[in-house]
Amino acid sequence: MERQASVGSLLRDWRQRRRMSQLELAIEAEVSTRHLSFVETGRARPSRSLLLHLGELLELPLRERNRMLLAGGYSPEYPEHRLSEPALANALDAVRRLLDAHDPYPALAVDRHWNLLLANPAAQRLMQGVAPELLHPRPNVLRLTLHPDGLASAIIDLDSWRRHLLARLRRLLAQTDDPELAALHDELSTYPPPSGESPPALDPAQIGPDPLATPHPDIVLPLRLRSPAGELALFATLTVFGTPTDITLSELAIESFFPADPETAERLRQLAR
Repeated sequence: MERQASVGSLLRDWRQRRRMSQLELAIEAEVSTRHLSFVETGRARPSRSLLLHLGELLELPLRERNRMLLAGGYSPEYPEHRLSEPALANALDAVRRLLDAHDPYPALAVDRHWNLLLANPAAQRLMQGVAPELLHPRPNVLRLTLHPDGLASAIIDLDSWRRHLLARLRRLLAQTDDPELAALHDELSTYPPPSGESPPALDPAQIGPDPLATPHPDIVLPLRLRSPAGELALFATLTVFGTPTDITLSELAIESFFPADPETAERLRQLAR
């Protein structure tokens, strides 16, 4: 059985992941460096309020803040409901409204592992050509995009888009240290590159300022797809809940695709018709 990490080791790991010294974090938290050092080494037990304050300063995901509280001997602070539960009914309705209002442009909602939760009709139309086994039991958007039996064959500049998604996933993994994301990265890296180049090695030390930022010298990296109506050029935006107190909502993101040119806008309308 895996031994549970101590609150001190969790705090130290996240502090180092955020590239903060003990002095820097102590100043931000308004505690002495000595006390922070004692907490990290297990010589002092932090209060519940201090752990919540440190979690906020370190910008920990709500799930990780609960984990640190449990390691410190306290009850979790943040609830976690399934998206189908009554407690999240209003939020789910808002997500569905956003997705439907975006049609005929594609939009979808994903969880923290990029598993597909909801998709509007336009996004479903783009997924019609993927292998059925990729849609069950739980479709993953990154897998659907890069798998040879998914959208990969329809992506015109697959080299660039593949590098973009893998770099994006590495930065997200470096910020969250999520084992499921690590497994997903390893899987996606085994897919044959279109030009035969070797996939970039996973480096957890690579932490960008924004795990969802586009690594491209231009303003935005377009996704170019072949479709029955002709070539589509799309760019994406991400929407998240601003002040969530529920873990599920904090990990939910809406990815909305917009036409990068008038021709794509018209072709998306044709596909809708």
